Amino acid sequence: MKKLRVALQLRDDQIVDILKLVDFTVSKAELGALFRNEDHPNYKACGDQILRNFLNGLVIHLRGPKKES
Repeated sequence: MKKLRVALQLRDDQIVDILKLVDFTVSKAELGALFRNEDHPNYKACGDQILRNFLNGLVIHLRGPKKES
């Protein structure tokens, strides 16, 4: 997740907005815990659920919403 953030040049508020696109809410504080060093006391590992929702939201963010046929 850290590498995607850097590669796509995303800020925390942009990541929060991307997660909102798939109805997944996360605070900036929770997001900050994901990007801390592993030895930091407030570090939190990025789980599958957050990453999955971020990737799904990123698709919507970059391509737009899925069009109904």
